[in-house]
Amino acid sequence: MISTNPFAILAETVPSIGMQIFALAMVALAGGGTILDIIHKKNVKYFFNNAKKAKLSATKNLSSGEKISVVTKTIAHDILTTAELGATQRRIAHVMGMYGTILFWIGSAVMIFKYSTPGIETPSIWPIIWHIGAIMTCLGGYWFWFFLRVDVSAEANPWNRIVRADLFVLSLLATSTLGLLWSYFQSAGILGWDKLFLVLFGLSNIALFGGVYWSKFAHMFYKPGAAIQKNLSEADGFRDDLPPPADKPKQFGLGIKRESPKHY
Repeated sequence: MISTNPFAILAETVPSIGMQIFALAMVALAGGGTILDIIHKKNVKYFFNNAKKAKLSATKNLSSGEKISVVTKTIAHDILTTAELGATQRRIAHVMGMYGTILFWIGSAVMIFKYSTPGIETPSIWPIIWHIGAIMTCLGGYWFWFFLRVDVSAEANPWNRIVRADLFVLSLLATSTLGLLWSYFQSAGILGWDKLFLVLFGLSNIALFGGVYWSKFAHMFYKPGAAIQKNLSEADGFRDDLPPPADKPKQFGLGIKRESPKHY
C-alpha cells in the first residue's frame, strides 16, 4: 500500500486529465477564497497601513543586510519551526501536522500530474511521501484536536464541540484520513469500499479548499507576512504605541509557581 501510487490505479477508470482538472480546481478555490477573505477582512490593507505607521515611528534605519538577516531569521525561527509556540506539545503537534500536510500535497501534485498516466511507472519514493505525509497530518491533527485545543485543555469545553473556525482542521483531517482509507481498500482490492472512500476523499477536498473563505485556511498565508513585518518593525525601534521596557527585574510572586500556564 505505502509504495503504491493510488492515482495511477485510479487512472485505469478515471482519465488522468480529469484528476488534473480536479486538482487545479482545488487550487482555484483556495486562491479565490483567499482573495475574498482579503477583501472582506482587509488584512492586506491593515498590514500596509501598519507597515507605514511603523516606518514613520522607526528610530533606526535598517540596512539591506540587516533586513535580509531579520527576514531570514524569521523564516527559519518563527515560520519553519513555529518557535513562537515554545518547546511544548502544541509546537510538536503543529510542526508534525504542517510538514505532513506539505508532504501530502506535494506527493499528490507530483503523482497526479506526472505519474497518473497508465503505463508510466511511479518511483516508490512519491507514494511513500504521500502516505507518510497523510499519517503525520493525522497524528499531529488528532493530537491537537483531542488534547491540545485551548477551549478543551484550558476552558473545559468538550472535545466534540465544533464551531465554524474548526472547519479547516476538521476538513484537513478528513482529507488525510479518507485518503489513507481509500488507498488501503484500493490496494486490498475490496471493491465498493474503495469507491466509497474515493468519493468521500474528493468531497473532503472540496470542503477543505472550497471552505477557505469560512475557515482558517487563509491564515497560513497571512501569518508569515505578519511575522516578518513584526520582526522588522521591532528591529527598527517601532513599539506599536507600547511603553519602553522597564529597567526593573520581573516580579511575579510565588503564585506563578503553583501551576503551569494554560493561557495562549
